[in-house]
Amino acid sequence: MADWEIRPASVADLEPAVELRAVVMRPDLERLGRYDEHRVRQRLRDGFVPAHTSVIEVGGTFAGCVALRPAEDAHWLEHFFLAPHLQGSGIGGAVLRELLERCDREGTLVRLNVLQGSPARRLYERHGFVLESEDAVDVYMTREPASVASAAS
Repeated sequence: MADWEIRPASVADLEPAVELRAVVMRPDLERLGRYDEHRVRQRLRDGFVPAHTSVIEVGGTFAGCVALRPAEDAHWLEHFFLAPHLQGSGIGGAVLRELLERCDREGTLVRLNVLQGSPARRLYERHGFVLESEDAVDVYMTREPASVASAAS
């Protein structure tokens, strides 16, 4: 696995994240008949909050991003994108593990949604996410904090 680090996002990271989102999501959105060149970018522009977003760097270069947005009953894991040439390298799993460890320490439930048929769903399942609900486009998943999950077993 390449050396990576995670750092707080800034406004300057918006456009690199927007372009990465368009590249990463295109195959799944096209498969679902929902790809729109403008909309795929605008949705991240509309939802980008630097205070909740982290940038993933590999070798000091922008390689991805992820957001952990606090909500009333949970944190939402959002905008988790990694450059295609780094997918499958273990970096995404390591980043996810770090974020989930933080949520475990806080005792916080984590929610996310992933597109139907996306290979990312397997990553989330390996890290303890379970199906909450789904529709024709989205799969909604949750993960209890480790202390709660182990007490329930």
